[in-house]
Amino acid sequence: MKKEYDFSKAEQGKFYRPIEKLEVPVYLDKEIKAFFSKKAAAKRTGLEKIVNTILRKEMEMLKEIGA
Repeated sequence: MKKEYDFSKAEQGKFYRPIEKLEVPVYLDKEIKAFFSKKAAAKRTGLEKIVNTILRKEMEMLKEIGA
């Protein structure tokens, strides 16, 4: 490794690519995950779809009551 590097001709952000979609991990308690995983399996769908459906309904309710 060199003692010093010359960055005088460097281009800032040359390799930067904006993230179009950022996946945010959501950690569920064991019992909640087990419960909804069973529901998802029974409906032959993914856990993500079940949880998103529930959260959307919750959002609609909160909007209706003005919370």
